[in-house]
Amino acid sequence: MPINHAQIRAFHAVAAARGFTRAAEALHVTQPTLSAQVSDLEATWGVRLFERVGRRIEITEIGRTLFALTSRLASLEAEAEQLLASARGLLRGQLRVMADAPHHIIPLLKPFSARYPAIRFSLTFGNTTETLAALLDRSCDVAVLPDLPPDPRLHQTALRRDRLVLCVHASHPWVRRRAIHLTELEGARVVLREPGSATRALFENALAAAGVRLGETIDIGSREAVREAVAAALGIGAVLASEFGHDERLRRLHLAGPPIESTEYAACLRERLSVRTVQAFFDLLPAA
Repeated sequence: MPINHAQIRAFHAVAAARGFTRAAEALHVTQPTLSAQVSDLEATWGVRLFERVGRRIEITEIGRTLFALTSRLASLEAEAEQLLASARGLLRGQLRVMADAPHHIIPLLKPFSARYPAIRFSLTFGNTTETLAALLDRSCDVAVLPDLPPDPRLHQTALRRDRLVLCVHASHPWVRRRAIHLTELEGARVVLREPGSATRALFENALAAAGVRLGETIDIGSREAVREAVAAALGIGAVLASEFGHDERLRRLHLAGPPIESTEYAACLRERLSVRTVQAFFDLLPAA
């Protein structure tokens, strides 16, 4: 039975994006179309590739095995496209980018797109754990994420350092203060990103080093939702300074003492640095 390549591509996109919505956006198709392609693939071969758990999906064991194969196919397809483009002397092709936050990657893609308008790029988002996993399994070509440990498999370029700050709603008793000591968070209710977030890990490590135990914690799956929760006075938020933005409902507070900082990196698989689109992206990165 021949394989339907459109269905395989649909499966790969969903597995790489960890969801149907972002996968549909990446492939520029509607979500019902994408869902139908994946369902048809499962029905044709009599397998279940994803388990639907409420609004979430979880990839099955056979799905993970297939995703490892489709990742290799996607990588080979990208390399073939780069080879053919290079033979014509043109810098054309596709660049798949994943990042932990839009405000980190968009300023990098703007000059890249202006310099190389013929290169198509796709952009997806995930927390730090998801983004690193996508880079290692070849679901993306370039990743932008914080605090990468040394890894011989990766080519890494430091972009900038960012400082951890607190945020509270505008009527909080702390709003007139400029700085807060970590010890003052003892027993406090705090709004945190989900496990796997580098910002959360940075904050929790600092608390542990200071011997501080929080009170109730509220886990929220996006920066935007953290902002809304703090604005609703549900708790104190911990964010990176670059993520704070401007919101009259919130106030930013510095943490007293030595700065608690994170370093943002751009990274790719070392073996992929020779791909011309990847190399072009790194060539345009600003100096840290």
